[in-house]
Amino acid sequence: MSGDPWNRQEGESSAAFAAFVIYRDLGLARSVTKAARQLDKSRSLLGRWSRTYSWVMRAAAYDQEQDRVFLAERRQARRDIAQRHAKLAQAFLGKAVARLQSLDPRELSPADLLRYFQVAAEIERRAVGDEPPFTGTLPQDEGPDVASLTDEERRRRMDQLRRELERRLAEADR
Repeated sequence: MSGDPWNRQEGESSAAFAAFVIYRDLGLARSVTKAARQLDKSRSLLGRWSRTYSWVMRAAAYDQEQDRVFLAERRQARRDIAQRHAKLAQAFLGKAVARLQSLDPRELSPADLLRYFQVAAEIERRAVGDEPPFTGTLPQDEGPDVASLTDEERRRRMDQLRRELERRLAEADR
């Protein structure tokens, strides 16, 4: 008996505890009247048990415990999902790296190369916690929309981005 407040209390009869369980399990809409109706017992009897055995406080403690358990389960589920996603991402990354290594850059269009660069930059920025995360598109002041460029303009833009990347890498190595 006793222990947690939602367990059977010292001196509480099995009938009184069974009535409490019905009351407790009614949830937020609980009332002694509803429990009495469900049990086909007198409202005054359940009211007396409720006062004697502190049903309101015990039910509130039970609700808090259920919320705590629910939140802990949600946290664990999030961790499980994150671990699953990390494993999938690692597997996918391995495949992507293998595929990228087998690609001949000359076979890719300038738009494809630029997109690879943008995605790689976004991943790198997120990995180091840069905020705000790179969206994969260049802001207007950094250049025109790639889709509107000719192949020659894209090549020039890629060269410009390559030089900028090399400059930044050189700075990072210092």
